[in-house]
Amino acid sequence: MQNKAIDPVTLEVIWNRFLSVANEQQDTLIRTAFSTIVRESQDLACGLFDTKGRMIGQSLSGTPGHINAMATSMKHFLAAFPPDRLAPGDVLITNDPWQTAGQINDITITTPTFKNGRLVALFANTCHSADIGGRILSAEAREVFEEGLRIPIMKLFERGEPNRVLMQIVRANVRQPDEVIGDFYAQSACNDAGGRALLEMMEEFELDSIDPVADEIIRRSEAAVRAEIAKLPSGEWCNETWSDGFEESIVIRCALRVARDEIFIDFSGSSPQSTRGINVVLNYTHAYASFAIKAAICPDVPHNEGSFRPVHVSAPPGSILNALEPAPVASRQVIGHFIPSAIFAALSGAMPGRLMAPGADPIWLSVWRGQNPSFTLTLFQVGGTGARPSQDGLNAVGFPSGVAGVPAEVIESLSPVVLQRRQLRADSGGAGKWRGGLGQLTEFSRRGEGKWSVSSIADRTVYPAPGLLGGQAGATGEVSLGDGTRLHAKALMDLKQGDVVHINLPGGGGYGDPFERDVEKVRWDVIEGYITVAEAEQKYGVAIRYTGRPDDLVKLPAKWMIDTEKTAELRRS
Repeated sequence: MQNKAIDPVTLEVIWNRFLSVANEQQDTLIRTAFSTIVRESQDLACGLFDTKGRMIGQSLSGTPGHINAMATSMKHFLAAFPPDRLAPGDVLITNDPWQTAGQINDITITTPTFKNGRLVALFANTCHSADIGGRILSAEAREVFEEGLRIPIMKLFERGEPNRVLMQIVRANVRQPDEVIGDFYAQSACNDAGGRALLEMMEEFELDSIDPVADEIIRRSEAAVRAEIAKLPSGEWCNETWSDGFEESIVIRCALRVARDEIFIDFSGSSPQSTRGINVVLNYTHAYASFAIKAAICPDVPHNEGSFRPVHVSAPPGSILNALEPAPVASRQVIGHFIPSAIFAALSGAMPGRLMAPGADPIWLSVWRGQNPSFTLTLFQVGGTGARPSQDGLNAVGFPSGVAGVPAEVIESLSPVVLQRRQLRADSGGAGKWRGGLGQLTEFSRRGEGKWSVSSIADRTVYPAPGLLGGQAGATGEVSLGDGTRLHAKALMDLKQGDVVHINLPGGGGYGDPFERDVEKVRWDVIEGYITVAEAEQKYGVAIRYTGRPDDLVKLPAKWMIDTEKTAELRRS
């Protein structure tokens, strides 16, 4: 078929089969992974590439920082191991931050697929490893060398035989060797599953090569993205976004220029690279910048090599978004996740009324470690998203990284850590005509006796998510002990027996004037516990009272009434 023109219907069928193959790859990974990070939180990406290393398709879920950075890493893999140096059964690996997803803990594994002795495709996946040695995952390192074991591009398997020396080195350097090596095998198995499914599909469609199909898919995707960009007014817009940083605040300055059917994003003027591990490599910066443009302008266009091409990203070498070796980078997401919000804020000048307000942005990580028994547990948590032009923000939903939370039952079955409370954080969403999404309130303790610690990686504890077009800022987050002692949001803290750790996540910014919010929506916000009665009155100008019995255990929705006279007076004033 590769020598014939591909009609649109057949192309669509093949494209959807490619997606099915990538999803089969992902399903295999999730079902065989050893770590909760992959199995529960799904901090991963899976993708299919042609023989030139161009990404054709990705699995259903996956974080943009993994997916898009993995697409760039394929060029490095093929430069180190050209097709004539690959054979069936070979599997390649690296976690070099400057060649793949930007931190030592992210492992990318690539497998070539052969048909009749000839390379026809490559499958790759990137996963966050349970541990990679060095300091416990944190932002405290001063150099990348402190952050763990760095694996250059090499063969994990050669013609089906494992690289036992590499695996011995890894086992000797990590705290959870069975989980780490187990995930290596799961990542290799998922690529094999994708390869088998692809070969079956190629037989069904009588394809000797997928490259001609890839050419057409990539060409059409690029043309579709360029067509959407061309609808925007030409011009340049700027924005600056602030992060808590580690020792001092970090500014991200974004200048976005639309020129015909291309977009140029420049981060000149952003803070210089930090002495701590919050630095971002350009690969990761490009990943989240290109994702932001696609999400804002053309979310329905297939995500592949072609959809990246019209987006050009630059940042000065040595800046916080283009850190140079040997900068520490383990917590790069705590800055990198601000990139989409910064771009949306700038792009709103070209797309008024179409983009969401800033949200909690960075995912919050906490790494819990202790003795008696020995355990290391990594948890992901998320705050609220920003409100949208015609809808409220989402509560406790990750954006731009869509990782999932870990159920309390899993946490408590795998470690002595106890999740005492997890609930939505009332009044944390920014007030607006459309309310920002809520963060979470969580409390952690531990069973039994023994040393334990928490390494927190969090942001928006100083700078809240701002509102948009009259919307108010969301609440800042906080990390503290039960006695009220505030903890550094990006530091390792030794804990005592009986300590309770509170991790309270920030909310998203509101959209539009809060006094324009429908009073019935405000009433239901109170009923649902999203806002308090005091918040309704102070922020929204809506007076609400409960007309039932004060000692009612369950307050009935019908008993919550709006004081129309007082509300009218509040909103007039």
